[in-house]
Amino acid sequence: MKRNWIYLIVWTILLHLAAAMGWYTALPWFEYAFTPAFWGLLLLPVLSVHYLITASEKKPSVAFSSLDLLKKYESRWLRLRPHTVFSLKFAALWCCIMALARPQSKTDFEDSRVEGVDIVLALDVSESMLARDFEPNRLEAAKKVAEEFIGKRSNDRIGLVVFQAEAFTQVPLTTDHRVLSNVLRDVRTGLLESGTAIGLGLATAVNRLKESTARSKIIVLLTDGVDNRGAIRPLDAASLAETYGIRVYTIGAGTKGEALQPVARRPDGSFVYDRVKVEIDEEVLTEIARRTNGKYFRATSSEKLSAVYSEIDQLEKTKFNITQFSRRAEEYWRFLLPGLLALLVAWLLAQFPVTTP
Repeated sequence: MKRNWIYLIVWTILLHLAAAMGWYTALPWFEYAFTPAFWGLLLLPVLSVHYLITASEKKPSVAFSSLDLLKKYESRWLRLRPHTVFSLKFAALWCCIMALARPQSKTDFEDSRVEGVDIVLALDVSESMLARDFEPNRLEAAKKVAEEFIGKRSNDRIGLVVFQAEAFTQVPLTTDHRVLSNVLRDVRTGLLESGTAIGLGLATAVNRLKESTARSKIIVLLTDGVDNRGAIRPLDAASLAETYGIRVYTIGAGTKGEALQPVARRPDGSFVYDRVKVEIDEEVLTEIARRTNGKYFRATSSEKLSAVYSEIDQLEKTKFNITQFSRRAEEYWRFLLPGLLALLVAWLLAQFPVTTP
């Protein structure tokens, strides 16, 4: 008899440990709208103490002169049934308290809207861009950093204009940056008539942006020389950009002093190189940037050119509008249904006569 009571006490302790572990496990799975209900868990020890006291006070309802006849027919299930009923009631109370705390699941989602920037890259492709003061030359260095810049602007529409004595739109504004990058890699000198028409190149870029409704419209114009061709003066093109609210970032590419660059072409099409003084019309480029609220940069090496594009990337940030929503769903039934089921089974078992421990 004493051993049975030890088992019963140990079983009661295990029930409490299971209840504590269940509460600890269920806690992070949901958000609870009525946490004061957890104080109800203190009723579990009260229920256990009540059961132990009641079980110790129970007396057989029928007296026998000898218990041998009863023991003969008593099964192990009959001896365990009172403890099973108690365990089910214990579990039912735990489930009902958890349900009363109103567990809720939360689904978060976002409504994202992107306000991209429309950008046109205006690239000088005159023969002087083959100068070797950049690695391997100015044009290839400019193409490389421009492609890196494109890769960072995934939400923007970007176009490409090239110019020599004439200007030509290679790629109109597009979000297909793969196509843009492929075209950029194929850009080379000799596509247009020789010369440097900065004004015409800028005007062509402006023409690509004037109908744009983007929040921000910018032109990144890179050249290594002085405007010497074309019917449009650079400052007139700058005034046109200002009229349409287009910001122009100008870049003068070339070392200070002399650089090894093409001075003639051989019959086989290759170039003859010689050291030539680098002349960049920085005054005009600076004025273009000032009028359009942009900025002028001087890049004297491949590394500095890369730093210039990185700075422009930081100056022209894409704007994101993100609205967060959350939806909550009541999950009390996950605890209430098992609790009611346990209570029902306990009630059914209690309808049969039971023996005392």
